[in-house]
Amino acid sequence: MSDAASMLAMELDHPGATLVARRRPRPEPGPGEVLVRVVACAVCRTDLHVVDGDLPDLGHPVIPGHEIVARVVECGIGAERYRAGDRVGIPWLGWTCGTCRYCRGGQENLCPRARFTGYQIPGGYAQYAVADERFCFPVPDAYDDAAAAPLLCAGLIGYRSLRMAGDARRLGIYGFGAAAHIVAQVARHEGREVVAFTRPGDTDAQAFARRLGATWAGGSDQAPPEPLDAAILFAPVGALLPTALAAIRPGGTVVCGGIHMSDIPSFPYALLWREKRVVSVANLTRADGESFLALAPRVPVRTEVETFPLTAANEALARLRAGQLTGAAVLLP
Repeated sequence: MSDAASMLAMELDHPGATLVARRRPRPEPGPGEVLVRVVACAVCRTDLHVVDGDLPDLGHPVIPGHEIVARVVECGIGAERYRAGDRVGIPWLGWTCGTCRYCRGGQENLCPRARFTGYQIPGGYAQYAVADERFCFPVPDAYDDAAAAPLLCAGLIGYRSLRMAGDARRLGIYGFGAAAHIVAQVARHEGREVVAFTRPGDTDAQAFARRLGATWAGGSDQAPPEPLDAAILFAPVGALLPTALAAIRPGGTVVCGGIHMSDIPSFPYALLWREKRVVSVANLTRADGESFLALAPRVPVRTEVETFPLTAANEALARLRAGQLTGAAVLLP
């Protein structure tokens, strides 16, 4: 197989395995699809859930990665939205049926037949990828490739989580990683107060949160100085749900921002009583993408990234798993 007809990809053979670098045939775009050359792909906690087996096993090798910045190489039949050379962003939501009650009702993120990039659809831990052009976004010119990549999921899911929190003025964020460092900037732009919770003893993350405008930062084992109007959980730790319920005021909201969470322990009803709400965020919609990517340069959101070569994907995942990243890891094929 010639280099022109092939690509390097990092593949997961089965959950719990390390990714393996392999040469694969370069994909061809089908009708309505674009072939893209990946120029940056951020490493997301959802990638960890895929790799670690927290999501259902698909029974075949997977190329992870769904925070993709890429250049269009070729357009399939009927694909007319982009031209060769255009820069696009490719997110987690890669395809929906368009006909179910959820798609028709503006909730395409809940489509039961939805397919996801870096999971059912080969993702961005590779030199090339194919995507449905309808689920690609123009990338704001204000960002270089690496800086733009975390906007495609950490930013989008953070933005959707913030909207789920309503008009909360005092916002608590549990888990101050890639998504939190973006949503904190948007929240501050909107005049909200941000309170940050990190792993106990993680003074570096706490300093990072304060640098981004948090009025208080401490361990997740600490109570906030004042009751919160809402809390967003980005850390996938079920035990934090009752902790967050105890931290919010009556009528407040806890938003679970991840696709997976460890089991939630039992807790007394008194923590939930007085009209407190618990809601979850599932995926994203294209409307979320359009709104957030228009807003990000106006804030302006500044992403903090650490770059890795594509073949160091396992190292980047290990660093994320261990909580050793400030901001986001980005692979550069």
